[in-house]
Amino acid sequence: MKLSDLLNALSDIAPLHLAEDWDNTGLLLDPLRRRDIKRILMTIDLTEAVADEAIQKKVDLILSYHPILFRPVNRLDASNAYDRTVMKLVQKNIAVYSPHTALDVVIGGVNDWLADGLGEGEISIIRPISDSDAGQGRMVELKKAIKAKTLAQRIKKFLGLKNLRIAAPADEPPIQTVALCAGAGTDVFKGIQADCFLTGEMSHHNILAATQNGTYVILCEHTNTERGYLPVFAKILGKAIGNGVDISISELDSDPIKFN
Repeated sequence: MKLSDLLNALSDIAPLHLAEDWDNTGLLLDPLRRRDIKRILMTIDLTEAVADEAIQKKVDLILSYHPILFRPVNRLDASNAYDRTVMKLVQKNIAVYSPHTALDVVIGGVNDWLADGLGEGEISIIRPISDSDAGQGRMVELKKAIKAKTLAQRIKKFLGLKNLRIAAPADEPPIQTVALCAGAGTDVFKGIQADCFLTGEMSHHNILAATQNGTYVILCEHTNTERGYLPVFAKILGKAIGNGVDISISELDSDPIKFN
């Protein structure tokens, strides 16, 4: 399909005007020689290894959840892996698109997917976006209060993880309300009361403040709260664009943090 048609489909799924003001979303690398899109590679992080994978697979477009171009660039240096990644993609005429926070906030997006892994309950938006049904973060009110250990087991099973980081309040009460945000949720949780905060990462002092106020904090590491959504996203996009485009998920994209 034409690149312009694919961009329209992606915009329908995750409208870019819903992205955070600080974010950099959309078509980040527009090839000098536009070509029909036959192969798409999905990834959370666009590392040099993923770029090499895309080149080897003869991909036409990389759909990178996190934007590879985020801050102003003054020069490109081939000795720098980040710069070299961009240079390779430009050289090979591969397009790059990032939906990032636009995909987080929409109904059926990353945060709704993460909420689905907690168990039966009512889901609401923590910070709604005006004139839309989208918003930042989700609040899950479980049908029945459960122990932190039970919730942790559900999350690990859903995300396919062996380990989580958990900070508990002194009295370790049961959990019924969970405020969640994929990635880094500190700003979304400001002023929010919940039995538990679920996100990828938080600073030491924010964790300490939460537990002192009686709230559990469950951390899964940043991209572990996002990567499992890629197969869901692939199905949504595939349904939107129909046959004729091969959509694959990177085999080399992974969380950089490992537990030993």
